Amino acid sequence: MDKNDIKMKEETKLEGIKVLIVDDSSTIRRSAEIFLSDTGCKVITAENGFDAMAKIVDNHPNIIFVDIVMPRLDGYQACQMIKKNSNYHSTPVIMLSSKDGLFDKAKGRMAGSDEYLTKPFTKEVLLNVIQKHALQINNK
Repeated sequence: MDKNDIKMKEETKLEGIKVLIVDDSSTIRRSAEIFLSDTGCKVITAENGFDAMAKIVDNHPNIIFVDIVMPRLDGYQACQMIKKNSNYHSTPVIMLSSKDGLFDKAKGRMAGSDEYLTKPFTKEVLLNVIQKHALQINNK
């Protein structure tokens, strides 16, 4: 098995996983869609925390990536709302931020996030995070 076969096999495991990307930047939302387009993931996007709440209820995503800095309802608040809901408390929530300071990561953990990803992210980093949580997702 060569490197491409292994990569294709790993991406196949993501088939059917619903990924919600919550970010007020259309560039970040679009990048995630492009990165995940050939993995079999279903990508759902929201441009703010309130939009995300409606999409979570409508689509029941398996994993959620949420930007910290957004107008009206920031990522910390959105994460807390998701984690307080008994239907979604076990759904992995990954915080997205252009900041990578210890304080920001700690605040994300306190809000209930499962992980913290610094923007801009690469396709490999995004896939690795989803892959890491895939076992948890597939056992739901």
